[in-house]
Amino acid sequence: MDIDPATSIARFENVGLRYGLGPEVLQDVTFELKPGSYHFLVGPSGAGKSSLLKLTYLAHRPSRGLMHLFGRDIATTPRENLPALRRSIGVVFQEYRLLQHLSTFDNVALPLRVAGMREPDIKHHVEELLVWVGLQDHMNARPPTLSGGQKQRASIARAVIARPSLLMADEPTGNVDERMGYRLMHLFEELNKLGTTVVVATHNEAMVRELGHPVMRIENGTLNVTPGTKAQNGRAL
Repeated sequence: MDIDPATSIARFENVGLRYGLGPEVLQDVTFELKPGSYHFLVGPSGAGKSSLLKLTYLAHRPSRGLMHLFGRDIATTPRENLPALRRSIGVVFQEYRLLQHLSTFDNVALPLRVAGMREPDIKHHVEELLVWVGLQDHMNARPPTLSGGQKQRASIARAVIARPSLLMADEPTGNVDERMGYRLMHLFEELNKLGTTVVVATHNEAMVRELGHPVMRIENGTLNVTPGTKAQNGRAL
């Protein structure tokens, strides 16, 4: 999806979310994601990080407030138009969600096949990315034979292969060692340099401090955003 630089990737205004008749798990959440931005999402377990990600990748609709994605008001967007928006979003799930009957190669290739890419081009792109994430020796393996860390890397490869306009990653380094964790963060940063807006939910506060991107901190269902310390074009983010 071509994004107008003046258009927000996501804009939330006083958004609330509750499940059923329970209390609100998100309260008056307000923030904006500019095209090409990179944010970490942090907070204690149960604070609402996963709920916020689910709202943003359209797994849920808000209970109240205004929510815009790619310049469109989600409340008034026809349901049949939502799949096109979802195809512009790459998601790394904690539970991987790989298709058990497909090989690693075919799981990662799926977004490109849905987009209609030619098979020779798919082969080139998928094999190159699987080498990057260290799965070149597991291209033909199916998910039940992979370790948790290998499944995580396959899930990440599938999420980034089509260069989505927005990448949402829920604890993407939780099941890999530190070296691979930073390698994956570097992959996200390279994707970000190509224009993808990135949001990474993590508990790794040391990595957040070291990489220096802006931080969205959520506690008790409320959100605060602080600027980053990483210089870009001579300015702090």
